[in-house]
Amino acid sequence: MKAVIQRVSKASVTIEGEKVANIQNGLLILLGIIDDDTQEDITWLTKKIANLRIFNDEDGVMNKSLLDINGEAIVVSQFTLHASTKKGNRPSYIKAAKPDVAIPLYESFVQQFETELGKKVQTGEFGADMKVELLNDGPVTIIIDTKDKV
Repeated sequence: MKAVIQRVSKASVTIEGEKVANIQNGLLILLGIIDDDTQEDITWLTKKIANLRIFNDEDGVMNKSLLDINGEAIVVSQFTLHASTKKGNRPSYIKAAKPDVAIPLYESFVQQFETELGKKVQTGEFGADMKVELLNDGPVTIIIDTKDKV
């Protein structure tokens, strides 16, 4: 499971002209899932993201987590995070999980993340053509892959 985490001042997701998610001050999380991802990956990653100290404290030092600031979050599924670009110029997405595997894991990730935060998490729509807007604050962008956690 791979996540691109962006600290944002604001972010939104629009599908077919309708804004389906909209936050201020929090995290936009792009989530890529592969076939061998498990509930263990979800548990580890949701806890890691919720507690990641990437928000400024009173001294301007990144020392506070999403939990500390009571921030908001949007989670967007993104199979392209697992693109292979080794051969040619057209990326291959063969490593990305197919919907029958990815959707339940994505939904479980969102539920677990809501439990970690103690609040609702906004989302895009799995498989939809989404327009994602964000104002990256910092900029702060962090990539976490559960296969590299040890």
